[in-house]
Amino acid sequence: MKGKVLAVKNILSTLLVAAFMMGALAGPAPVAAADPLTANYSATPEKGAIEFALLKGFMWKYPDSQFHGEDQISQGQFVSSLVAIREVKEGEPVPQLPEGHWAKATYERAQKAGILAGVEINPNKLLNKEETALLVFNAWKPYRCVKDKGFTNTGALVTWGWMEPAPPGNPKFREDLPVTRSQAAVILRKMWQDKYQIELGEKYALEFHNSLKIKDGYLMGTIPKGDNLLYLRVQLFKKNSSDIVSYSKGQSFKVKIDDFSLMGFFATNEVDISIASVYRYSNLYTLERVKNTQKFSSQD
Repeated sequence: MKGKVLAVKNILSTLLVAAFMMGALAGPAPVAAADPLTANYSATPEKGAIEFALLKGFMWKYPDSQFHGEDQISQGQFVSSLVAIREVKEGEPVPQLPEGHWAKATYERAQKAGILAGVEINPNKLLNKEETALLVFNAWKPYRCVKDKGFTNTGALVTWGWMEPAPPGNPKFREDLPVTRSQAAVILRKMWQDKYQIELGEKYALEFHNSLKIKDGYLMGTIPKGDNLLYLRVQLFKKNSSDIVSYSKGQSFKVKIDDFSLMGFFATNEVDISIASVYRYSNLYTLERVKNTQKFSSQD
């Protein structure tokens, strides 16, 4: 992961400009978390992610008050977690499950959200990496669209940094390996963090957009001050030139419209260098904007 972050840092500016230019509970009856610090995962590397998933209500304990992070996660459990993190309220029919089935209400919401696309319905099925990754990509399509071509779901998710590669001595991806409940908690925390930063990026993008004004042939605007998570930047591309004028968070600008052809707004995560929000303004006189937020990437 460190290598990926360093590599992305080195090519971030290039990537930004290039991109700019072109529910109901499922599974064995877990119960609400009591005190996460007394559970049976306190010494595991996934401890923080497990506590996060429990406190957010994305995962649950079993009736014995234990999390059992070493257990392989079932389809029903993970689908329930995805429904919860997506906050899906409405549903669509899932005829594969009979009336009265314990997972039917959850799966109907998952169906409505597109989470079950290409998935063989079987709530009791224990998931491997490829099956888990497919559900993740289905659930995250509204946020990051789809994965790049040429990778399995596992390969794309490992490359994106949301799933660990196989242990040493194995092929990197090993799509057939099981996914434990602890590993699922790690994925869910990354999903929540991504959802949070995208929503935050959209908030700042709108704040910037609402600050824009045109007067006497000049374009004026203010980049939001933002926070410590997202780095906010605006770039203006000069006409008939490769020159770019940049402004960062908290700065205001006033430029002559006729001197520039394009403008872009960028919100980038300061920690992992992922891109939370990108908007392109191709007509500075109308200030119409097009969303170019980063999709799932297959770049190492």
